[in-house]
Amino acid sequence: MAAGIRDVAAAASVSVGTVSNVLNAPERVAPATVARVQAAIEKLGFVRNDAARQLRAGQSRCVGLLVLDVGNPFFTDVARSAELQAAQHNLVVLLGTSDDDPRRERTYLDTFEEQRVFGLLISPVGEDLDRLLALHRRGVPVVLVDRDGTGTPFASVAVDDVAGGRLAAHHLCERGRRRIAYVGGPLGLRQVADRLAGARAAVDEFPGATLEVVPTDEASVLAGRAAGEQLCARPVEQRPDAVFCANDLLAIGMLQALAGNGVGVPGDVALMGYDDIDFARSAAVPLSSIRQPSAEIGATALDLLITSAESPKAEPNHVMFRPELVARASTT
Repeated sequence: MAAGIRDVAAAASVSVGTVSNVLNAPERVAPATVARVQAAIEKLGFVRNDAARQLRAGQSRCVGLLVLDVGNPFFTDVARSAELQAAQHNLVVLLGTSDDDPRRERTYLDTFEEQRVFGLLISPVGEDLDRLLALHRRGVPVVLVDRDGTGTPFASVAVDDVAGGRLAAHHLCERGRRRIAYVGGPLGLRQVADRLAGARAAVDEFPGATLEVVPTDEASVLAGRAAGEQLCARPVEQRPDAVFCANDLLAIGMLQALAGNGVGVPGDVALMGYDDIDFARSAAVPLSSIRQPSAEIGATALDLLITSAESPKAEPNHVMFRPELVARASTT
């Protein structure tokens, strides 16, 4: 049986209250007593029951972070930055991925609430925020990540994806491309839809330019490769002369398909990604991409969560970053 706090108190010849003070406020206890209690803890292999402590306090020092796809390096960078910032506030991050699945998202939200998290950082799957509103009403601070929260009671940090999509398509059209394909999905995701809207707006500025949408079920390398095979199966005259992918993973898969079918990049097809992950610059043909400040997003989200926790009745802050075009060999 695991040793409990009473066992430690007996072994150190002190009260249970003294052991509690050593664990939670050692500055209140004489150094010699602290040393004696710590020796007893080590000898008995005592591990504090943090869950019980959280239950009494009503809140833990854990932050729930729920992203759409932890396999996407963009979200990995966001999580790493949030974790580093959390450590500055004596907080730890519990990371989950919804895989773009509303049911999976709900399961994580239930679990985080059961764990009495300090607060929640989330990139929501859809537009239905009812579950988040319920958490907010129960006093759980919530910050939307990679989603503009204007018009909601939640603080938010995001990138202007409409502007990013516009930058991408405008760059392709400026390079003389007129048959643009937008590859991405699910199209119901706000980020995917906003990038498409920006691309449409840019293409409309160039006479004779067209934009075709090639939807995918997910935003992965495999999905990008499948979309690329689909395009390569067409007669040459029916293929696009430029492809804008909704993220870099799709673009990497697209590049694999194009290369495997003897389609030159950028000679035959110019290729643009989004996110500017590390793999983009190190691809066989370095990918042009739209850079998002992933590190700043993660750190800012954590700071907004602290502010929301400290001032729950204050108006929520909304931070919107501007994306940046990074032109490389795949389009130039």
